[in-house]
Amino acid sequence: MPKDNSIHSVLIIGSGPIVIGQACEFDYSGSQAARSLREEGIKVILINSNPATIMTDPMMADKVYLWPLTAESIEKILEENQIDAVLPTMGGQTALNLCKEVYEMGIWEKHNVRLIGVDIAAIDKAENREQFRQLMIDIGIAVAPSRVANSFLEGKEFAQEIGFPLVIRPSFTLGGSGGGFVHNKSELDEALQRGLQASPIHEVLVEKAVLGWKEYELELLRDCNDNVVIICTVENLDPMGIHTGDSITVAPAMTLSDTAFQDMRNKAILMMRSLGNFWGGCNVQFAQNPETEELIAVEINPRVSRSSALASKATGYPIAKIAAKLAIGYSLDELKNQITKTTSAYFEPALDYVIVKVPRWNFDKFKGANDTLGLQMKSVGEVMAIGRNFTEALQKACQSLENDAVGLGYYGKNLMRSEDIVEYIKVPKWDRIFRIKDALMQGVTVKTIVQATGIDRWFIYQIQEICALEKKIAQYTLETLPLDLLKEAKKNGFGDEQIATILQNHVTEEQVYEKRKAAGITRVYKMVDTCSAEFEAKTPYFYSTFEG
Repeated sequence: MPKDNSIHSVLIIGSGPIVIGQACEFDYSGSQAARSLREEGIKVILINSNPATIMTDPMMADKVYLWPLTAESIEKILEENQIDAVLPTMGGQTALNLCKEVYEMGIWEKHNVRLIGVDIAAIDKAENREQFRQLMIDIGIAVAPSRVANSFLEGKEFAQEIGFPLVIRPSFTLGGSGGGFVHNKSELDEALQRGLQASPIHEVLVEKAVLGWKEYELELLRDCNDNVVIICTVENLDPMGIHTGDSITVAPAMTLSDTAFQDMRNKAILMMRSLGNFWGGCNVQFAQNPETEELIAVEINPRVSRSSALASKATGYPIAKIAAKLAIGYSLDELKNQITKTTSAYFEPALDYVIVKVPRWNFDKFKGANDTLGLQMKSVGEVMAIGRNFTEALQKACQSLENDAVGLGYYGKNLMRSEDIVEYIKVPKWDRIFRIKDALMQGVTVKTIVQATGIDRWFIYQIQEICALEKKIAQYTLETLPLDLLKEAKKNGFGDEQIATILQNHVTEEQVYEKRKAAGITRVYKMVDTCSAEFEAKTPYFYSTFEG
């Protein structure tokens, strides 16, 4: 279906101020969408209350309003401009909630403005916890045992029925706001009150907690002809119980069997198609029982999100740009692949590298803040690294955190005894990945760490490989270090400073650099081309590696 030529002007709703726990990736999506629509000759009007964003640059839209994100602001903008349509899927949960509020006040209808990309029924199906639960049951997809409560007494009654541990999930909130785990009766009252207050419709889902299950997230695109593509499958290194934004995540998924992966794909596509009128990008989250591979749906977000921004960077596929074009009527097969410029956008990226995202926290600035990670997102940003293997990508990410780590290690700082470390890593905290490495270096077994953390043993074995390499390097001085070992270390993400720290004679970073440079062990640059070099890429970007 070609572009809808009746749309001459579009209002994009931004995501508002940057708040800890909400990050700022919607700026990336909104900016892409504005550029994408203007390419089509459509006038773009943008509202966002946050001036510290790229999307509010006067170059991005035809008209920018730095106004509060309220229904009153929206009505004033509609009175001042002839607007044909509103695109609410580029400003996160904030934009969806505002769009729904304006709809219920009859403002869109009064000014003859239509929603594009999504309709209110689709928003409700995804964001209203009871409607989502019922929809999953109707289409035959399992969900955790749960009940929706609109009052404190209802919540208490349902909690007794379902049994502990529980998770409280408020409807229509962002960044896990108001959510939390309830392990026993003494925690229930406070958690229910907090969840009901956080929800704009005073509603929570009281759900059986599947703590320790594996968590996956799929990024999808759907067009008006019901074509669906899966852009990226992301695996959380951390098990269920930690907000995705506070989890270390890996793409592509590393520990899925083929049968489980196909089952997840099919269910994600079925969920997206069941939303009704929705054209654009969305993400679907699943939990998987590590013992039986049983799969349950956690949630679906009918909008581009923080994860969409990550998936775009990880694959090179411009999700928000394509989603904006789908919203104005194009189908995927009509759009050009932005990377090859010859094939269509109706394809699924192939990755010949590994992406690792590690969140960044800043608990030092917030004295007294609880640094235990849970359902409410606490990170203030994130780093993303690309490598030819998981160990390289993980160590490159750790080098980028600006927290005094040297790769995956602190080297002598705050060392704990092995028995203390095992107890410490049972509770998810910002530095758990570093403590897991410390534990392995001290001889704690993979099995013990898996039991303490719930992290899949494949990831622990990968960290053990880093430890084994480190122990080998520590046997040498710079002069005696074999070149094949130096090259293997570089392939596994060890930085020059890290190698210098590990060597017996503690040399400088520059000395390690000079040795490897003289031996011809230097970086090469590989493409992020979305299709594993099957087609020639016109606009790739690159990552460095030592693979040769």
